[in-house]
Amino acid sequence: MEYIYLGNSDLKVSKVCLGCMGFGEAKKGMHSWTLPYQESKDIMKYALLKGINFFDTAMAYQGGTSEEYVGRFIKECAKREDIIIATKFHGRTKEQIEAGMSVRDHIETCLNNSLKRLQTDYIDLYILHEWDYHTPIEETMNILNDMILLKKVRYIGISNCYAWQIAKANEIAKKNGWAQFISVQGHYNLIFREEEREMKPYCDLHHIAMTPYSALASGRLAKHPGMSSKRMREDNYAKGKYKATEEEDLKIIHRVEELANKKGVSMTEISLAWLMSQVASPIIGATKCHHIDGAIKAIDIQLSEEEKKYLEELYVPHALVGVMAHNHE
Repeated sequence: MEYIYLGNSDLKVSKVCLGCMGFGEAKKGMHSWTLPYQESKDIMKYALLKGINFFDTAMAYQGGTSEEYVGRFIKECAKREDIIIATKFHGRTKEQIEAGMSVRDHIETCLNNSLKRLQTDYIDLYILHEWDYHTPIEETMNILNDMILLKKVRYIGISNCYAWQIAKANEIAKKNGWAQFISVQGHYNLIFREEEREMKPYCDLHHIAMTPYSALASGRLAKHPGMSSKRMREDNYAKGKYKATEEEDLKIIHRVEELANKKGVSMTEISLAWLMSQVASPIIGATKCHHIDGAIKAIDIQLSEEEKKYLEELYVPHALVGVMAHNHE
């Protein structure tokens, strides 16, 4: 396993981040394909055995049961100091705002509930799940800095935002002597490269870690055309993300397949080797142990500049989808 320091921090993380959205009680979330505890535990145990120490979850995943599974696993199978936990919180709902809940009360409640579910007294990387248009970013950054001072959080990050948004947040934090966001978690893979417009140049300039989700486009970049999986069949949310560009994306997927066959490796390895050459630590969802193996093998694959260009040259601009499609007031 290869380890790196995450952005401007002393968090030493594996080059592969285990995405835990697939763990948790399916009836409590939006996904029907998530795994119960024992199967989730087996995958987390295998990932840890293979050197993965960076686990990503969120309060929103399966009604908090993903966090519960991660916390239970660490208690049963690991030492807390050996795991870098990233989890996420959302801004206040319309109902909470109307009820008069303050930003501070909301963030403290979210954090304390996550700490309880994770059975820990600190979070290594606490992430704002998406830009909050209902709260001045100054207020959010001030409160998050206080959580760091209280030692409940070590570092902070943000997900699903524009480059101007993280730039604004970090400049405000810098001006006030507060902690800045050290990482960005956005939608980025070989068939969805909109992060390259402004986010990647910004992050490269300021040494902010990119830890993208949907690294394999919900399986599309791991499966030979015509193949399927339970997630690909049942994840209607992901289907909606890629349906409009299916024809254009398939041309790139064919090139991944071609290069994988030429090198005698899996499509997963080619797709992730490309992404790993662009970012710090991609988030890899796993519902089977062999998904872990493919991700780890990708670390050792070095694509030539000609090979990367071959994979990239058919890309066409995509409209923003998923959470980012709603990133506006």
